[in-house]
Amino acid sequence: MRRMDLEGQVAVVTGAARGVGELLARKLSARGAKVALLGLEPEGLKEVSGRLHGESDWWEVDVTDHQEMDRIAGEVKQRFGKVDVVVANAGVAAGGPFADSDPNAWRRVIEVNLIGSAVTGRAFLPALTASRGCFLQIASLAAITPAPLMTAYCASKSGVEAFAHSLRSEVAHRGVRVGVAYLSWTDTDMVRGADQDEVMRELRGRLPWPANRTYPPGPAVDRIVAGIERRSAHVYGQWWLRGMQSVRGGLPSLIGLVGQREVRRFEPRLAGVGKGLVGAGGAADEAARTERS
Repeated sequence: MRRMDLEGQVAVVTGAARGVGELLARKLSARGAKVALLGLEPEGLKEVSGRLHGESDWWEVDVTDHQEMDRIAGEVKQRFGKVDVVVANAGVAAGGPFADSDPNAWRRVIEVNLIGSAVTGRAFLPALTASRGCFLQIASLAAITPAPLMTAYCASKSGVEAFAHSLRSEVAHRGVRVGVAYLSWTDTDMVRGADQDEVMRELRGRLPWPANRTYPPGPAVDRIVAGIERRSAHVYGQWWLRGMQSVRGGLPSLIGLVGQREVRRFEPRLAGVGKGLVGAGGAADEAARTERS
């Protein structure tokens, strides 16, 4: 597949105020792309936009809002003339035992990660069809393997993976490419927020190597940018994730056996595991919803 020259291309990144989204916006801009930044934190988006190398703009939006996303998709195309790349990156997370979880936080993880990605795709598909562009869905190791105390996040990331794979076959004949990017634990506000909970941090530390490591975002985002340039169907932020695909069929049984042992070990301490959204991004999402209500 011929590499896409990003010079002059228009890229939309959701969840662009921080973390992977912010770094991706910067690296796309450094390669000559014009970048539209979408997210819930206007001050952060404005700051990121001001630091980019080339032309950019930003929009405050909840990616789960169909009407607002449709409106903004029109404004982005009007502002830049076209849309060539859309990266559905916006996401939140919550941890802890499902039975004791906050139902509102659990639902919000599904809404932002899965529904928000679908809303993003629906809003920008007309523009991507016109440009024969590409849609990249940010997934996770959590899409490949289940994990105890992460029911909402695993369900949402498995969902976005399936959504992107299904969408790919629907739009390929129109020239639109759809890809899925997989990331393991990456040093972002979300992962640092989860690590503030002692039990979650210890459980993650007991995972087998190399899944027990936290990885710097830079190399992973470089691989995502390269995947966008190649219009790849699959992008792996860490080298070993590609190998996980060949063994994923046996992972639910393995995690079921090992996971129950670990949960039993930590059960006396599980009552203290946090029940809301984690990290600064989770706090921003909760603040935005409170303000709207």
